[in-house]
Amino acid sequence: MKIATFNVNNITRRLANLLAWLDQAEPDVVCLQELKCGQRDFPIAELEKAGYGAVWRGQRTWNGVAILARDATPVLTRDELPGEPDDSQSRYIEAAVNGVLIAGLYAPNGNPQPGPKFDYKLAWHKRLNSHAKSLMEAGIPVVLAGDFNVAPTPRDAYATKSYDDNALVQPQSRKAFADLLKQGWTDSVRKAFPDQTVYTFWDYRRNRWERNAGLRLDHILLSADLSEKLAEVGIDRDVRGQPEASEAVYRLSRAARDGRHP
Repeated sequence: MKIATFNVNNITRRLANLLAWLDQAEPDVVCLQELKCGQRDFPIAELEKAGYGAVWRGQRTWNGVAILARDATPVLTRDELPGEPDDSQSRYIEAAVNGVLIAGLYAPNGNPQPGPKFDYKLAWHKRLNSHAKSLMEAGIPVVLAGDFNVAPTPRDAYATKSYDDNALVQPQSRKAFADLLKQGWTDSVRKAFPDQTVYTFWDYRRNRWERNAGLRLDHILLSADLSEKLAEVGIDRDVRGQPEASEAVYRLSRAARDGRHP
């Protein structure tokens, strides 16, 4: 099973890019973030034509998340993060796909900090950690995938002082991610590349993509049983260099449940 997370940053504007990548990469499951489209505007017909079923929670202008499945229809189990019934931001979706529970998320950015946006970010991560703990304790195969908007360690951000005050690298943000990992989740990039610098996001300004001056903000975390079957991890960096590009794609392949490779 090949699983990917893709911050598409406006699915309507970048649908052609997404469809081209789906055709080339043939992922089995994709978690999308920043749909930036209303619920009724999601391009389900085009995706189904490309061979993908989907569940989604849209939101105009900002946010929006979806889970795609190749030759399958995801079974929606949740379209919001529990713990705050008044939170109207579309940032979390959960579905079963071929015996695996997929949780797709788009965590708050949190800037500027300090301030209410950073407070919301930390509260949101606290809710995520609480729900993730319940998923881990359920003892089922689970994938947490998406844009966490946290660079977990200094190694996950290129050397610069320009991010010193950024919410993405604050100690509180990093602690929230570290606390999540302490529950037993496997950071698939760190398992595959324990000593390498790997980025998943490059700002459009100051030629940061061309200079590989990036951040690792997108993560795929695995429950213990899936971690044992991890076969390959990669960043489809070339996607970021295409016209009308959004961000690169972070993908992993997992051995099939019977032990064979995908």
